[in-house]
Amino acid sequence: MSVSRPRPFHFQLARDTLAEALRGKVPADQLLQQAFREHRKMGARDRALVAETVYDVLRHRRSLARLSGQAKPQAADLAATALVRNGAAALDDLRALGYTGNIGPMATALREGLPEDASPGERLDLPDALAERLVAQFGAQEAQALAGALNRPAPVDLRVNSLKTDRDALAQELAEAGFPVEPTPYSPLGLRRENRAPLFSLPAFREGRFEVQDEGSQLIGLLTDAKPGERVLDLCAGAGGKTLHLGAGMQGRGSIVACDVSPRRLAQLKPRLARAGLSNVRSLLIRDENDAQLKRLRGGFDRVLVDAPCSGTGTLRRNPDIKWRDIDLEGLSLTQARLLDAAARLVRPGGLLVYATCSLLREENEAAVEAFLARHPQIRPEPVNPHLAAMNVPLQSPADSLRLLPHVHGTDGFFVALMRLPERVAGAQTPPAG
Repeated sequence: MSVSRPRPFHFQLARDTLAEALRGKVPADQLLQQAFREHRKMGARDRALVAETVYDVLRHRRSLARLSGQAKPQAADLAATALVRNGAAALDDLRALGYTGNIGPMATALREGLPEDASPGERLDLPDALAERLVAQFGAQEAQALAGALNRPAPVDLRVNSLKTDRDALAQELAEAGFPVEPTPYSPLGLRRENRAPLFSLPAFREGRFEVQDEGSQLIGLLTDAKPGERVLDLCAGAGGKTLHLGAGMQGRGSIVACDVSPRRLAQLKPRLARAGLSNVRSLLIRDENDAQLKRLRGGFDRVLVDAPCSGTGTLRRNPDIKWRDIDLEGLSLTQARLLDAAARLVRPGGLLVYATCSLLREENEAAVEAFLARHPQIRPEPVNPHLAAMNVPLQSPADSLRLLPHVHGTDGFFVALMRLPERVAGAQTPPAG
């Protein structure tokens, strides 16, 4: 992790930012952005040291707490332990940095490593409840590999905007600008950088030739496979990352309705649409899945994507702070069930319903789909493999659905299931999507 030697100010800023992040009320990336705005004279290397110290603690909070040697470690203890363990500072440096904790127990614990009685949560650097769920679902050995991948920083994945360029041309443009990239192994639209240097000032981004999007998220868009001229609904569009992907695949023809309950997220979509060159997307602010606006669109869409609210456990590489928040699995499962039931009413006869999450947990994935299909026996699961082959994705799933895992596929953790509605009953009419 070491990018420079810390100074007292760096340690204090990391400690204070981390203390706020551990309270769990504001995401760590927002706290860091605020801190750097308040200290604009900090150089890039110094900002990197502060940010990486904060994120390192958020990733390894359990093991660092044990190695700090403190009974009730605070943010300063965790930050100091992280700096020493990763070689950015020596034990003798901590006093000069302003650390006032007990260094003796830390020195002993760092020398000896995690003790034999360390809990699964301490060894996996996860809350006990989540560690237990993953061990029960994947087995101890695979859970260890999965947690290891979740606790490493993610690369930067880009999705080529096929309306404006192709992958080879964009790769060459970025390389010439000093930002070399490699093709992603699965998505034919993806490029990857291990270096996290920001790309948003580049002409290629400002002019809409790419978006930052994890390869796993790109595969959701590819499996949705919206065709030119179709009517498509993105029921939980958020800021529109997948909406943009679907629009490019439709070559700007047909129509997309992007729904969300958050006006702030939908507002972020508008400039992204303009940058991407898309004019066939309509945003729709809804109260919930039973909004009257949706009822008027019943049966009107060729494809409906439900990128459902979930625990986010598949994104811990990018958002390590969320692992320390309580997961209301029962509440999330109820929301996911309501969204699936609402989506089924919006798909035209013979149309496709796509259900996706960024969760690792079976309760939010396979179990949610199984329960939905039990409630709607006329709807059939559709195997993903033919769709993957048709989209030139060199990946085969052992099940009808697709599960992506960081330690296996190098993506964030995602789940995708396709479901086909029955063809129209004789005499029935499908209302227009509007």
